[in-house]
Amino acid sequence: MKPTKVPIKKVRCAIYTRKSSEEGLDMEFNSLDAQRESCAAYIASQKAEGWLELPDRYDDGGVSGGTLERPALKRLLADIEADRVDVVVVYKIDRLSRALMDFSKLVEVFDAHKVTFVSVTQSFNTTTSMGRLTLNILLSFAQFEREVIGERIRDKFAASRKRGLWMGGVPPLGYDVVARKLVVNETEAELVRLIFRRFIELGSVSALMHELTAAGHRAKSWTTQDGKERQGGPIDRKALYGYFANRVYLGEAVHKGVSYPGEHEALIDQATWDRVHAILGENTRVRGSRPRTESPALLKGLLFSPTGSIMTPIHTRKNGKIYRYYVSQTAIRNGYGACPIKTVPAGEIEGAVVAQLRGLLRTPEIIVRTWKQTAEDGETIAESEVTAALSRLDPLWDELFPAEQARLVRLLVARATIGTDGVQIALHTGGLATLAADLRPTLAQETRQ
Repeated sequence: MKPTKVPIKKVRCAIYTRKSSEEGLDMEFNSLDAQRESCAAYIASQKAEGWLELPDRYDDGGVSGGTLERPALKRLLADIEADRVDVVVVYKIDRLSRALMDFSKLVEVFDAHKVTFVSVTQSFNTTTSMGRLTLNILLSFAQFEREVIGERIRDKFAASRKRGLWMGGVPPLGYDVVARKLVVNETEAELVRLIFRRFIELGSVSALMHELTAAGHRAKSWTTQDGKERQGGPIDRKALYGYFANRVYLGEAVHKGVSYPGEHEALIDQATWDRVHAILGENTRVRGSRPRTESPALLKGLLFSPTGSIMTPIHTRKNGKIYRYYVSQTAIRNGYGACPIKTVPAGEIEGAVVAQLRGLLRTPEIIVRTWKQTAEDGETIAESEVTAALSRLDPLWDELFPAEQARLVRLLVARATIGTDGVQIALHTGGLATLAADLRPTLAQETRQ
């Protein structure tokens, strides 16, 4: 009787290849093809053991080994978890990962699904303790090599930056990049000089921002290395502070907070730079020492434009006098043509809202709403008391400090919307009830007197 032949179990082998850069991938036979050919030959040599190459290609071209966020690697891991792979074959272990922690995660996935890992140039088996030791040693050297390469790149970058060369990113307004050097763009350079000069004359970032927006000036437009156009937006406060802090305009190159002489032409002289920063320092000191009760913005966070954009309080200073305004955020972001109402004088709009508020407090509808709200809140206040309490606010208003007026406006007004035909306000009914309860003791005291 002939012995029964035991069939050889098929071992499904997935070949994974990777190349960090995209250089040469368009060639007919590239690095990924070379890796795959070596791995396929190794699998063919193990045919007697039942090894079988899977037809699916797991190729990551132009992807770093320092991350696990790779399309082909993710497909491979998904197929492993779906039990479609028995062995992962690579040309070298650093093709799979250059980071020790990342590789440990991959090995955990392999072990959980009983998948073996093989490198055709560094033969070992990850299912044995000796194989794991060899793997960790080899991977540690791979990670060391990657870190050394990174240090060399950083050192080269720092040396180039210290020489004043441009190392990438958005070019500063006033310059174009030619052969990694900043070259003056005369049209933009005039705008930079104007920005510094007008700030010295105005003394206010907000006033300068509105002047530049009204004149149609915009931030830097530039073209990326791959030819994509990037249009500059309106020059806002953040952009202005960025210009004032950018020492490139002094002809310097800055690396990690240290300035070096640049190879480009300066746009601003030291005297102008010093005057601008003296004004910025003075404005900061004045803002920090200003009392909270000084001219508070009554409608901050409450006033909205017809487009639904919030109106932000700003101020300018001219001849020692402060002028306050509310400006639409839509106008700030998208230009003054984007909003039918761009700015309004703060005093006028605040006076209009307060006048409307004081008038509403005397209407029967508001008095009834307030009385019902006090009843719902458990307060036993007669309707006549509510009427007297709200009426008491009108003559009392002018006696209040500005901070107290601001607190009452926030208590009573939910939202104020300005339109071309005036301003509409929505009230806090709960705030009205609170106000009536607050004024009730004062009313009772006056009645007894």
